Amino acid sequence: MKTIALLLLITIIGLNPVSAQKYKNTFTHQDTLRGSITPERVWWDLNYYHLDIRVNPADSSLGGQNLIGYTVLASKQLMQIDLQPPMTISSVEQDGEKLDVQQDGNAWFVRLNSPQKIGDYKEILVYYEGKPQVNLRPPWGGGIAWKKDMNGIDFVANANQGDGASLWWPCKDHMYDEPDSMLMSIRVPDPLINVSNGRLRGVEEHPDQTSTYNWFVSNPISNYCVNINIGDYVHFSDTFPGEKGPLDCDYWVLKDNLDIAKNHFKQAHKMLEAFEYWFGPYPFYEDSYKLVEVPYPGMEHQSSVTYGNGYKNGYGGRDVSSTGYGMEFDFILVHESGHEWFANNITYKDIADMWIHESFIAYSESLYVDYFFGKEAGAAYCRGTRLNIANDRPIIGFYDVNRSGSGDMYSKGANMLHTIRQIIDNDDKWRSILRGLNEEFYHQTVISKQIEGYIIDKSGLDLQLVFDQYLRDTRIPTFEYALIDGKMRYRWANCIRRYNMPVKVWINGKAQVLKPGQRWNTLELESPIKQVKVDQDFYVASLELTVIGEF
Repeated sequence: MKTIALLLLITIIGLNPVSAQKYKNTFTHQDTLRGSITPERVWWDLNYYHLDIRVNPADSSLGGQNLIGYTVLASKQLMQIDLQPPMTISSVEQDGEKLDVQQDGNAWFVRLNSPQKIGDYKEILVYYEGKPQVNLRPPWGGGIAWKKDMNGIDFVANANQGDGASLWWPCKDHMYDEPDSMLMSIRVPDPLINVSNGRLRGVEEHPDQTSTYNWFVSNPISNYCVNINIGDYVHFSDTFPGEKGPLDCDYWVLKDNLDIAKNHFKQAHKMLEAFEYWFGPYPFYEDSYKLVEVPYPGMEHQSSVTYGNGYKNGYGGRDVSSTGYGMEFDFILVHESGHEWFANNITYKDIADMWIHESFIAYSESLYVDYFFGKEAGAAYCRGTRLNIANDRPIIGFYDVNRSGSGDMYSKGANMLHTIRQIIDNDDKWRSILRGLNEEFYHQTVISKQIEGYIIDKSGLDLQLVFDQYLRDTRIPTFEYALIDGKMRYRWANCIRRYNMPVKVWINGKAQVLKPGQRWNTLELESPIKQVKVDQDFYVASLELTVIGEF
């Protein structure tokens, strides 16, 4: 085979592909203590928390106690509890006896005196206090945001995904283990109100002009989802007719925003309608659905979704898809609420697999548009988000050191899922897979391979190379082709080894599904091939090689 010359004409479906690179990272002892299932964590199963604290906006401090209930899995005596400086643990007790505690950075190692017998349920009581890290740019930073509302009244909230709940309260700060239930007793100065996860059990009024708000979560909950929201709140509610019956919906907003919130938050029912259709029943009927206004854009705090998008559509008034469809709904309300299914119901064990949260919910925005405006509208929205992709690092991060992957887990991950939907080419099956994931992994922590394996199994397709290409590599597969004497030569390039996934190609205006390999294939039709266009719903690149001479 001779090639005299090649002239390159590049058409990109998405963005320019980026070659895979090697990334150098320096991880510390503290990264390992924070990110791995250490010997001091693995021997006990977390069952219950009762976080009982007082929050003092006047000096940005908080403190109190956390009761930690657990079941003994192995007979060990050393337990790891996490709390990050400048917060400090003052003492730890079990059975009324003070225990020896040694600090190693963010980790506190508690020496238990009483025998830890396999199968026993035990409790420790952790006393702590301090001024937690101030969150200057929530939700991207970590810690507590101490703000004022438009009337100068204290407006306080936490956001700490990634950095860890141990920024402000002592806990088993690893995602693999969740309590089965949790009680939060948050004491604040009057007339401020605290709103947290789950249902309000009651309010205790104290003589010193403070009140304790008791909130109970009856389902497993991730540490980072536990939240405090303190402000000059008012409350209203309604009921959504969901798949599992009436779902209580509660809304806590600043007093001055009550009227606009009552109108704007009608979108919550539309969100629930769309996502129950695609993902299955809302996962926390027992704890209700709740939207809480906060002084930052928003976060997926379980059964206490925080909202700060200014009561307008788009993301801060901007369409993240550049298609117009992004202005048809409130991005924060839809995106953060969608995490009730992927993040709070199905939760990653290691933040390296954060795509399980963000890729599915970035794609949920497209599914929302699909549900209300049609399939092509949803597809257009997804394609529009390709402008946000950097292809800078792999989507999957580094395991056991609390390190997530590229921010491409949002838009690129969504486009990967959209591409898989095209490969499956059966929307009933696609919907059954999405709903099946939420049923199969209901209230569980998982790893990426479990999610990948479920989709592969239920689709009946070997999609492993697709996951490897988009999650573990930065390159975008390139469909290379050349038109020679009315025939088409084609192959995959700029991809991982053995990549051979099918792709829909429009040839002379008619769709054909091809399965290129990395060696040249030849397609010959009755009529000469003159026009070739890769279907735009596949997130791939297209490269035409114009051949001069013999190929």
